[in-house]
Amino acid sequence: MTVRRDFKEPARCRPDLVIGRDELYAAAREQLTRGGSVLLHGPAGIGKSTVLRALAADYGDAARTVLRCSATESESHLPFLALADLFGLVLDEISDKLPAAQRTALESALTGRGESTLQRDGLALRLAVLSALRALAAAGPVLLVADDLQWLDSASAELLGFAARRLGDTPVQLLCAVRTEGQEYDRHLRASPPDTLAVRLNPLSSAQVSALLDHRGYTDLPRSTMREIHRTSGGNPLFALELGRALGESPTPPRPGEPLPVPTSLRALVLSRLDMLSAEARRTLLVASAGARPTLALLHAAGRENAEAETARAAELGLLTTEPEGPAVRFAHPLISAALYAEAPAQERRAAHAALSTAASDPIERARNLALATTGTDPEVAARLAEAAALSRDRGAPSVAAALGLLAARHTPPDGTPAPDQHRLQAAEDAITAGEVDLARDIAREVLTRATVAADRIRAWEVVIEAAGQALGDVDAVFPQALADAGDDPRLLALVHYHLAWRKLIVEGDFSEARQEAAHAAELAARGDDRRTELMALSFQSSTETLMGHPNAPATIKQAMKEPQDPYVACHHNGVGAARFRWLMMSDQLAEARSTITALLREVRRRGMVESEVHFQRFLAETELRSGHCGRALDLARESLRLARDSGIGLGASAMLASLAEASGGDVDRALELAREAAGRAEEDGDQMYLSRALAALGHAQLVAGDAAGAVGSLRRVRELEAGLRITDPARGRWQGDLAEALVLVGEPGEAQDVIDVTREHALRLDRESVLAVLDRAEAMVRAALGDHDAALSRLTSVQDRLAKLGYGLEEARAAFALARLRTLRPGAGPGPTSYDEAARLFRRCRALPWLRQVDEAAAQGAAAQRLAVARPQQEPSDVLEGLAAMERQVAALVMEGATNREIAARLFISVKTVEATLTRVYRKLGIRSRVDIVRLAAGRHAK
Repeated sequence: MTVRRDFKEPARCRPDLVIGRDELYAAAREQLTRGGSVLLHGPAGIGKSTVLRALAADYGDAARTVLRCSATESESHLPFLALADLFGLVLDEISDKLPAAQRTALESALTGRGESTLQRDGLALRLAVLSALRALAAAGPVLLVADDLQWLDSASAELLGFAARRLGDTPVQLLCAVRTEGQEYDRHLRASPPDTLAVRLNPLSSAQVSALLDHRGYTDLPRSTMREIHRTSGGNPLFALELGRALGESPTPPRPGEPLPVPTSLRALVLSRLDMLSAEARRTLLVASAGARPTLALLHAAGRENAEAETARAAELGLLTTEPEGPAVRFAHPLISAALYAEAPAQERRAAHAALSTAASDPIERARNLALATTGTDPEVAARLAEAAALSRDRGAPSVAAALGLLAARHTPPDGTPAPDQHRLQAAEDAITAGEVDLARDIAREVLTRATVAADRIRAWEVVIEAAGQALGDVDAVFPQALADAGDDPRLLALVHYHLAWRKLIVEGDFSEARQEAAHAAELAARGDDRRTELMALSFQSSTETLMGHPNAPATIKQAMKEPQDPYVACHHNGVGAARFRWLMMSDQLAEARSTITALLREVRRRGMVESEVHFQRFLAETELRSGHCGRALDLARESLRLARDSGIGLGASAMLASLAEASGGDVDRALELAREAAGRAEEDGDQMYLSRALAALGHAQLVAGDAAGAVGSLRRVRELEAGLRITDPARGRWQGDLAEALVLVGEPGEAQDVIDVTREHALRLDRESVLAVLDRAEAMVRAALGDHDAALSRLTSVQDRLAKLGYGLEEARAAFALARLRTLRPGAGPGPTSYDEAARLFRRCRALPWLRQVDEAAAQGAAAQRLAVARPQQEPSDVLEGLAAMERQVAALVMEGATNREIAARLFISVKTVEATLTRVYRKLGIRSRVDIVRLAAGRHAK
């Protein structure tokens, strides 16, 4: 089909495209904008047609003529069909521009006069297609859009390839999509113009599949099910959507350990070759699909005597992939295994699991298969499943432990010991550890509908509370019920008061009340001989005291580190190790903090503690950022954010830290976006503690972006929030220096000095040396703004050395930058780019790209100012300037030198808006109207 630009199609939205395709879409769009061609390729269902249509709609307006064709398998044998689609509607426009022989050949092909056309008039027809494209391009750019190139009839494919290779500089671009596996796209690329960009569409990540399903309305699926959809679909968006649709329409979800139901549409797609296998071969593949890690040896042990021949035949049919270097039996796609299992009768599935329950070497796998082969309750099966769940927990696979625990509950008799609900509660706790909060919450709510034992009810309430994450305000009604269930049992009360301490902190923002609740919980736990809860409460108390700047913090940390310790608490993100890490970070012990958090991260990964992994990855990124390793911090922060999005845990906190990392070593616009996301999440959750952190990140990003006024607005709000929260330790957020510097830039040095003075008092009390150094850097800027350059220079030199000794590489570089800018203002030391060499070297060492760009801009401005100074020697300010304030005199004097507002802002550490406001005051005081009048005043004084 042909679309002419004078018949424009309405703009299309592309909602699915932005999910997981942003980078490749941008690369393809940029290639088209440069005048090149694009070949999209990938397997069936991967989203090629979606991207193709969006690119055509997005870029098509740039072309005068858009030619389209979309081939199908059923029509691929018809010659010249694609050619007719492309040129049928423009033949009248171009026919009189072609030589007679070419016109005849093209008309013959388009009107369908036989397959012999290409053979009889081969050269004429090839040249006709080339000439037709050139004729269309003479009137304006041409975009040729072709989908499903693999089904293009061979005659059309040959003609288009001939023309594409010979278009040269003709403004004709090809936008094509082809179904391929591996390197099959090479032959299509060879038939494309020389400047064609091949773009492979890869599978979506788990988080992207989840976002796609959410967008399509499948929002009620548990996160564990979402991950299973990703695994089964292999990240293929078409397969994932079909699986999501089937689950959405199914009245009962699959039970733990069972594969997903595969819809008929996908079964037909992936199992079309299954009928070519014998019945015995299909049973062999069924056993393989039921096993976790099938091998030929396992299939033999499960009674499949002809496994080699049967799997070899399946590989020939494309159902299995060959593994020449290993014994594994792998399906060509996870969906084949799922569809094969779903197709089998229930009796055959149980038989396969029964065979594997004795054949498998791993006790966990044996127990799982025994459960799936058994119907009804069976105490022995339940016991084996509980043992397998404990083994999975010890191996660091809490997600597997949760699934096995639910299977154990299903096979436990109602009067069994332990009871079915105790297996379920253990499964819920394992699910929390694995980051599957939706599953955990559902299990706990189910238990609460029938549990009568106080201890069971408190365990279930704990799961509900922990599943809420930072949104503790959403479960306010839980706490009175939990307190009532706890009665006067100190062990149970300790658990409830521990969670109440978190509520006091997050929802009410009251550090003092939170500290008291934590201390009370620790006391109750000690009375009830519950060491784990006691240690968790002491860890929380010490962290709260650290953030408050409370004098008892070191003693509480010491108490929390006493023996005996609990291995789980030691590595939990709210446990003793995390509390010690926070203390080390705030006490400027960066090297020890790094080794501490690295060890903790290694341990939680071994244990499969997903929530702790999200937090510790972020902590490590923060450590690297403080140390000035911005590139490493950016990689870790991005990885932490991906994990947070995938698991649904700690999104706000991870976005906040990622914003700081982006502002320091990546993309400032992205930093602003992430900080606003973090602040929005915190406000939505009612989390005042993280709201202040998110706004501090936003203020920092605004400062780096050059929006000093925006930074002042954000950071003033942080100051108000933390005053209300009674946070007095400035090492908690380290935003005070940014606020003071931003205030100087907007012309408020008095308020900046007030921020510095108040913060310095707390920093001195708590011995926060790095904070004091940053405050001194900010105070140097205040002094410079007030005209005391010598004092500012002296202080900055000391600051840079102190920060270097403490290991704060990025802050050291910022001090060097401030020092370089001040030196350009020193009388007789004309500004120049060499003044910035040290700052550039330090920022380059840190890989602090946004800051490095600022250095380059400042150096360029300095060079321009130096040339101006040489061309126009500096004059003494007129006597009439004596009545002006210090800042006003400096601005007026620089105007007399001929400096622009931007140059003045750069040299005086203020914003352009502040320069403009200062000049307005100067005009009013001097009774003049413009900067020209200032120059005239100077000229008049000089003439005298």
